[in-house]
Amino acid sequence: MKTRAVRLYGVDDIRLDTFELPEIKDDEILVKVVSDSICMSTWKTVKQGEKHKRVPNDVFDNPIIIGHEFAGDIVKVGKKWQDKFKPGQKFAQQPAIPGQMESPGYSYQWCGGDTEYCIFPNDIIEAGCLWTFDGDAYFASSVAEPVSCCIGGYHTNYHTEPGGYKHIMGTKEGGNLIILGGCGPMGLGAISYGLTFENKPKRIVVTEVNDDRIARAREVISEEEAKEHGVELIYVNTAKMEDQVKELMDLTDGKGYDDVFVYIPNKAVCEIGNQIMAYDGCMNLFAGPTDPKFSADVNLYDCHYSRSKIIGSTGGTIDDMKEAIDKNSAGLINSAVMITHVGGLDSVVETTKDLPNVPGGKKLVYTHIDMPMTAIEDFGKLGETDPFFQELDAVCKANKGLWSAQAEKMLLEHFNAA
Repeated sequence: MKTRAVRLYGVDDIRLDTFELPEIKDDEILVKVVSDSICMSTWKTVKQGEKHKRVPNDVFDNPIIIGHEFAGDIVKVGKKWQDKFKPGQKFAQQPAIPGQMESPGYSYQWCGGDTEYCIFPNDIIEAGCLWTFDGDAYFASSVAEPVSCCIGGYHTNYHTEPGGYKHIMGTKEGGNLIILGGCGPMGLGAISYGLTFENKPKRIVVTEVNDDRIARAREVISEEEAKEHGVELIYVNTAKMEDQVKELMDLTDGKGYDDVFVYIPNKAVCEIGNQIMAYDGCMNLFAGPTDPKFSADVNLYDCHYSRSKIIGSTGGTIDDMKEAIDKNSAGLINSAVMITHVGGLDSVVETTKDLPNVPGGKKLVYTHIDMPMTAIEDFGKLGETDPFFQELDAVCKANKGLWSAQAEKMLLEHFNAA
């Protein structure tokens, strides 16, 4: 069957192609992709091309489909998997395949998210990285992958018992937690998760250097909402602080932060994070640096005497992703806080190439429609001349300006893509 897909050929070379998919093998599954969200990791992949560790060396001759945050419908199931999967079921997938470097959106000719249809090979299915779900929205499963990364960060941190060596996995229950550079899409996902998970902190401090981003974050996740969950949420603009370390420490009455998440790969921010840790604190370099020699000064005296720890986390597990989907469906987290733009498959090439310069949060793609990548906040302006966008704007505004299952359904029906 024919499909349209955005494929990688080399450095800065991605193209929207139409081509024929092969017939599936007995151990493969054909799916219809409905939604994909564009990840900064894909932009990094496009900048590196075949030099990227996950990209095949022969990518120019055998281009791969980009995009790894996707969900949709199962269309056809090979004989091997017919007792587990059925056509018509909704699917979600985890691109980080245990035990292998190959990954959807990076490594496969026929498997990726920025396409109308794709084929899941046996190795992905065998690893348990494809499963079905019953949610009412595709986008929630698309952004479940980045949310799972946030969840993975919370699970990766650890602390120790006083007087012993036992590692207690996870962020500290009832502790002080800070997210440095936390008003972007990933930071908002981390805040949303932090308000309701099992060992939630008593206080979450979120830093940013832009008042507009803080205002937007406060609009979608307010201090009042956090208080309802028993968490004190504090947004601060560190650009306005004379002494960032002292003023951030003062927010904890001088105790410091049990868990520090660094959401931007910046040397100065990493050093501040290192200085504000509490005794037995754990700092997680969550943001992935592009410079392989990226480093910062750290206090090894505190590492020795105050049991401070520095770790990094990347990606989430299958369980993390399933937790993201289940908790979003249960209303315990709101994945939509990450999404600020919506577009069609024809917008992917330009948006991906220019991703660092496109303001806002996650860019959500519906692969069976053609539509420029459009900010949700611009729907109202489009609605002045287009009744559909006027109605879509009203639906989003009724939901704190956020995307929703209702908005998704309207969009797919409008473009005859449901």
